Amino acid sequence: MRVATINKGILLALALIVPAVSGCSSYRPAPKAFHEATIQPYRLDSGDRLRITVFEQTGLSNTYTVDQAGYVAFPLIGAVPARGQTIQELESIIAAKLRQGYLRDPDVSIEVDRYRSIYLMGEVGQAGQYSYVAGMTIQNAIAVAGGFSPRANQRDVDVTRKINGKIVTGRVSISDPVLAGDTIYVRERLF
Repeated sequence: MRVATINKGILLALALIVPAVSGCSSYRPAPKAFHEATIQPYRLDSGDRLRITVFEQTGLSNTYTVDQAGYVAFPLIGAVPARGQTIQELESIIAAKLRQGYLRDPDVSIEVDRYRSIYLMGEVGQAGQYSYVAGMTIQNAIAVAGGFSPRANQRDVDVTRKINGKIVTGRVSISDPVLAGDTIYVRERLF
């Protein structure tokens, strides 16, 4: 009788622990596409500020921001779709539109003046929105946010990133690179 009571107690404890532990693992390791995104050409999105230069056209050369809808409002040609384009693709699109009755052979050059922000949440000194710098790692981003809090899990973090138009979350090492627009969540350690 006593053994049966102990076994029931163990089963009850396991029944409570298994869902709790499996709930902790709701995030999976980052998929292959997650890591491949870090070596792909930079893709423009809302919030990027671009320095667009049209050779010998000072009235057209200026800084422009990719708006929330993913467009750049450019003089003469209007709204140009920028979201998901590489810089070279956007240069070609703008040049092609300017060739349609505005300029004979436009020479368009684009540089990213300011990347869209990254976001840090969870167990960091000061959670919030921060400027992205090309080449930044997760560890660099955490340092900018005031470092780890005393309760932080310092081995890996959850990163949410837009890949091919889809929002994907994966768990990565703090030495992984950050992409503009990433949301980094530093979890609390268990012990």
